[in-house]
Amino acid sequence: MSSGRTRIQQKNREVILEAGLEAFSEAGFRGTTLDRIAKGAGLSKPNLLYYFPSKEAIHRELLSRQLDLWLAPLRTLDPDGDPLEELLGYVHRKLALSRDHPRESRLFANEVLQGAPHILDTLQQDLRALVEDAAGVIRGWIAAGRLAPIDPVHLIFSVWSLTQHYADFDVQVRAVLGDADPFPGAERHLDAVFRRLLMPDPEKACAEAAVG
Repeated sequence: MSSGRTRIQQKNREVILEAGLEAFSEAGFRGTTLDRIAKGAGLSKPNLLYYFPSKEAIHRELLSRQLDLWLAPLRTLDPDGDPLEELLGYVHRKLALSRDHPRESRLFANEVLQGAPHILDTLQQDLRALVEDAAGVIRGWIAAGRLAPIDPVHLIFSVWSLTQHYADFDVQVRAVLGDADPFPGAERHLDAVFRRLLMPDPEKACAEAAVG
């Protein structure tokens, strides 16, 4: 619990953030009003403003939480681990986030589609640095012949797009599949796609080892 807040105050903040997440993920920032968030939270607008001074403050808090959640799997890449399993694990964790937190994914997508007005600095600085660190690890694995040669940054982009699709375009996915849960099939498919993409050529690896 945050310092200086009572349990009730913390609970009300979480109720407001939940209502904000629901509203922003459906209507985007521009289409969401404080009145709608207050109604969703079951609070009066003045009561809501006691906890958050503006719609922007609620939105920023949600985006900050989303970035922490969304980037956590990328931070777990272990340079000393098995490269293929590390990257496939990353794919699976990202897909699980789309399954378990679809509203958060749509919140982030809406922000980016609007030009990322609230988080552009974070994307240009913190996200860029994190991606470059992860790309450095992947480059090391490629240089050691433990992965197929591939552009590491575009590999990360591909993981994002192929996993987040299932959250951001959930209606389209389910319209095509009907009542079937898309995630078991998606997990098998993406595992196969990235495994084939990343698997090093065994003959080439053996030849390079012999020359070395």
